[in-house]
Amino acid sequence: MRFATDWPQHGAALAFLIFAAGCVPAADGDARPAPRPVVQPVTPPAPPRAPVRADFTLTGLAEQGAVMTGQAPSDTRTLALDGQTIPVAADGRFLIAFDRDAGTSARLVATLGDGRTVERPIIVAAGSWRLEHINAPYRGSAASDAEFQRRRPAELAQIAAARNMQVASDGWRQTFRWPVTGRLSGFFGSQRVYQGKPGTYHSGTDVAVPAGTPFVAPADGVVVLAASAPFTLEGNLLIVDHGMGLSSAFLHCQRLDVKVGDRVVQGQKLGTVGRTGRATGPHMHWGLKWRDARLDPGKLAGPIGR
Repeated sequence: MRFATDWPQHGAALAFLIFAAGCVPAADGDARPAPRPVVQPVTPPAPPRAPVRADFTLTGLAEQGAVMTGQAPSDTRTLALDGQTIPVAADGRFLIAFDRDAGTSARLVATLGDGRTVERPIIVAAGSWRLEHINAPYRGSAASDAEFQRRRPAELAQIAAARNMQVASDGWRQTFRWPVTGRLSGFFGSQRVYQGKPGTYHSGTDVAVPAGTPFVAPADGVVVLAASAPFTLEGNLLIVDHGMGLSSAFLHCQRLDVKVGDRVVQGQKLGTVGRTGRATGPHMHWGLKWRDARLDPGKLAGPIGR
């Protein structure tokens, strides 16, 4: 009978123990939060390396009066054409050209960072030139031969100083366009005879258009000469440097709309066509030079009017 009377007490005690056991805190190890996943840092992929160039890449015409652009071998430190140092842009691009009277061969030599050299021989094709008779005095706009001899040295000095200026321009990378379009009236490389007196060969290409016709920049560049008064032969002369030693000369202009130091962009109006200097009629004489080499504008700009 005592068992029966004690059961409620024992039951209450048992329930209390079960409840108390449920309230016992877990061990320290069980109380920690679940560990966070470890995130490994992601290393970005390395940028693709520029392909190694073991030789030259050349584009353009290997021909008298023509221009070529190229890509130098990787790690080129110096570049030379027939012993003449050639500047190389940061991306390895460069420009070379061949005079109207250039020899039949040339040699490119790149010196690499480790001292090794890479050579590329170039076969230069001959140009085809014509003879032209011009009914204009050899002395141009000078009143006499004596006046021509007096004025000419100072004019040549201005031209030489302009071409020796070092400017930064990427115009040489562009596809050149004609500064004006019309009938071709004079051809690069042809030898001229002025009223029976043989002269030097024609150093540019003539385009016959009416006086006052606007002409534009064939490529980006910097103005290095803008004649303040007409020269005896060139008249109102403008020279634009396109970088890398390549420059354009515009002769016989009626008016110039830019000045020395101006940066011009391809297609920008530079002035108007005229007949100043030694000219038999209004036309644009466009001459191109790379350093001392005289070049054929048509070989750089392509067929006129394209």
